[in-house]
Amino acid sequence: MENIQHKNLSVNGINMHVAEIGEGPSTILFLHGFPELWYTWRHQLISLSSKGYRAIAPDLRGYGDTDSPPSPSSYTVFHIVGDLIALLDALGLDQVFLVGHDWGAVIAWHVCLLRPDRIKALVNMSVVFHPRNPKRKPIESMRAVLGDDYYICRFQEYGEAEEEFARVDTARLIAKFLTSRNPAPLRVPKEKGFGGSPHTPITLPSWLSEEDVNYYANKFRQSGFTGGLNYYRAMDLNWELTAPWTGVQIKVPVKFIIGDVDLTYNTPGVKEYIHKGGFQKMVPFLQEVVIMEGVAHFINQERPEEINDHIYDFFQKF
Repeated sequence: MENIQHKNLSVNGINMHVAEIGEGPSTILFLHGFPELWYTWRHQLISLSSKGYRAIAPDLRGYGDTDSPPSPSSYTVFHIVGDLIALLDALGLDQVFLVGHDWGAVIAWHVCLLRPDRIKALVNMSVVFHPRNPKRKPIESMRAVLGDDYYICRFQEYGEAEEEFARVDTARLIAKFLTSRNPAPLRVPKEKGFGGSPHTPITLPSWLSEEDVNYYANKFRQSGFTGGLNYYRAMDLNWELTAPWTGVQIKVPVKFIIGDVDLTYNTPGVKEYIHKGGFQKMVPFLQEVVIMEGVAHFINQERPEEINDHIYDFFQKF
């Protein structure tokens, strides 16, 4: 970890913190999700750099030591993809391999949708490419299928989730998110709250140390959660702005990995979409789908060695 270098770059009108390690002719760019940081990729950075890749993981807009504009309207996929293209330009990188997870996966799909010329191949985790439904906004669809207590619906009101999060110790909140293994859609009634009962102990699994939790917690205490939550609040705005890309396919080589205990895999309709041809239709260069047994959402931290091998094996083809 001490060999990972950290720097701040001015990109697309914001300051972005970037972690980087390794040298080599090919670069891998890693995109994290919520509630995470560059740190989610610590195992991958070390492993892939040792195998001859330059490995780069930024704190995305709104996270960690990267700037966090307050308005949800500053978190569209155009802003985030714009940050990343500006980052590649600042680093003098014409093309990179791309790896994403959770919101990082959503952004990775959009990088490939909007700027496929900059991506050699993609390994994406946990979140499939959802084609835009021209008839209904995403939040409206979620409310109809999953109800008002569904966590993404609960995140929509500016400041509301932040107030709930503030009532819970930040380290406990991070641990609760990262260690959740309930594959059912995450519903959080207001009376229950996101922290759950403070008297229920949280046992950390072998793959997550107290030191790891504290690293995340310290950064989120400094930055707050608004930046990360604003990605969810911009979902309907993304829907409006991406109308011209309705029906457009992802045209880069892709390997997709998901755990069978991941709540995203168990979201209504997702298994059918993955296994009955819908996913392949929208991602025609999808070369491999890996379903990891007994693995939950935070897959690259829970099974780092296997994920490292999957990434390396796929990118070695190109």
